[in-house]
Amino acid sequence: MNAELVAIGSELLGPLRAETNTLWITEQLLEAGVSVAARVTVADELPLIASAFRAALGRADVVIATGGLGPTADDLTREAAAAATGRELRRDPQILARLRERFAHYGRTMSDTNAKQADLVAGAAPLANPRGTAPGQRIEVDGRHLFLLPGPPGEMRPMFEAEVLPRLRAALGPTAVVRRRVLRIASMPEGEVDQVIAPVYSRFDNPKTTILGSPGQVELHLVARGKDADQAEAAIARLGDALHEALPGRIYSEDGRDLPAVVLDLMVARGLTLALAESCTGGLLASRLTEVPGSSRVLERGYVTYSNRAKTEDLGVPPALLEEVGAVSEPVAAAMAEGARARASASIGVGITGIAGPDGGTPEKPVGLVFVAISGAAGSAWRRCLFPGSRGRIRYQASQYALEMLRGGLLGLPLP
Repeated sequence: MNAELVAIGSELLGPLRAETNTLWITEQLLEAGVSVAARVTVADELPLIASAFRAALGRADVVIATGGLGPTADDLTREAAAAATGRELRRDPQILARLRERFAHYGRTMSDTNAKQADLVAGAAPLANPRGTAPGQRIEVDGRHLFLLPGPPGEMRPMFEAEVLPRLRAALGPTAVVRRRVLRIASMPEGEVDQVIAPVYSRFDNPKTTILGSPGQVELHLVARGKDADQAEAAIARLGDALHEALPGRIYSEDGRDLPAVVLDLMVARGLTLALAESCTGGLLASRLTEVPGSSRVLERGYVTYSNRAKTEDLGVPPALLEEVGAVSEPVAAAMAEGARARASASIGVGITGIAGPDGGTPEKPVGLVFVAISGAAGSAWRRCLFPGSRGRIRYQASQYALEMLRGGLLGLPLP
């Protein structure tokens, strides 16, 4: 069984509001064994919504729409569903009566505009909405199913769980079980990851592998089907083991933890403390670490030493070294890491210095050039990196690289 999702609302196509309903529904459908073939967002325009419904119903077994069931003139989902299916809209007197009762319960008089929320597409079954005034609808079209759900997540999610998911599970039967696992890799280019693992995952029809790349990280999404949970989990385990063999030591998480949490857990287990010296990242690494509960057991202190003066006064970096090689250099990154570690009496020190841009680069030291160093119980090393992208992207990748260096040093792995 496959599904297509339609999110309706002009506000979802602007820069101020992100569309999240279909992401949540996708997760629920995958867990139930329903594949999502497409997601589309359309403006509050009748022809556009109707066209989206026609296209989706021509391809998918299940179409789920969210939004556009309110009382205002731009709430056009009901009208679009009627147009797409060639049916009439009919006002349901029982729904209308319940709407009036709901308003009366809260001491309000229902406006005439709310009456349109009682309009059902001919042949549709209403879906109860105990959280709001907009009932949903279930429409069967030539053996396919169109579900109309409200847009507010507080109304949509309970309706989906109570009215949609049980019907889909009943249609699938008891043998469809889907399990998913996400393997995370830091500071390794997406193309390089795929080159290494493509010969591995291409041997497997089940699970399916999807590769998602983002700055400083690659995720491998494994989705397996089985007659029961044990069979699906076993399929994922077989592919997961093969991917670990192909990428020895590079998969840092498959239990949902982000890299800062992984590093902190390793340090807590070893009873180690950490001091940071950040220049171009401006405290970003400290911020990412302190977002994790319990980070106070590890992070002793952080220095934001943006100027040469700060590097000397706070970390003890020799002025002569700064003069000779410049602040953005391997020796200065190493001196920053060692200075932070010594000044804080910590187990490990980290130093980051670079040019985040958009200005300040030269042919010898371009924008994106970053040096990262570690010193202490995770070993002593430094790396030269050249990161692409915007200022924010460069800073984030630098912090991610530092975390991966720490993880590798703590585990005795080759550093990235």
